Amino acid sequence: MKELEKTKRISIAAVLSILLLVVGLLNYKRPLYLYSQNSSSTLDTLLKTDYLVPPAEVGTGQFVLVDIRSSFEYDKGHLPDAINVYAPELLSEENSDMLLELSKGGKTLLLYGNDPDEALPAFMMLSQLGIGPAKIMEARNYFEKDELKTVYAPVEADPPAVKEYIEASAKKAAQQPKVTVQKSPPPKKVIPAKKKKKKMPEGGC
Repeated sequence: MKELEKTKRISIAAVLSILLLVVGLLNYKRPLYLYSQNSSSTLDTLLKTDYLVPPAEVGTGQFVLVDIRSSFEYDKGHLPDAINVYAPELLSEENSDMLLELSKGGKTLLLYGNDPDEALPAFMMLSQLGIGPAKIMEARNYFEKDELKTVYAPVEADPPAVKEYIEASAKKAAQQPKVTVQKSPPPKKVIPAKKKKKKMPEGGC
């Protein structure tokens, strides 16, 4: 009897395990966003300067302007024909579908914010997700008397390699003469001498 009870328990546990596995497979959903590039390939892209577009090239008709600022800033003033996709809401289903459709039209997504640095995280995200091609407008946008002004703001190209910088710093440090600092001897302790009390003369007149 005990062996039959054990067998029943094992069979029930097996059936429950299979049911849980089936339920898990039925409820499995593929992740909405999958990275198409790794970090090294993204860094290789950032080391190049062909992802930057100066404002003078915007009117060529090959770009879709994407304003990644807030809706308040967008409503206050934006570039002509620009669409507003707030950077924190970039990965919402509605925005990602729209950007995918726009990129399929053969045009390049040109991101801009208050400056190129503000558009950089959104550019990296789209690049890693394979949405694009995307580029960054090399410009600074600011308001002057409630009017949007756009000026060319070049991004420093060819940043110095970290390894080369460290090696140059080490060579420079080795060439400089070492300065030896002489330590002064510790101050001597002065022990004050105790004054002897004068003895009163003995006897008297």
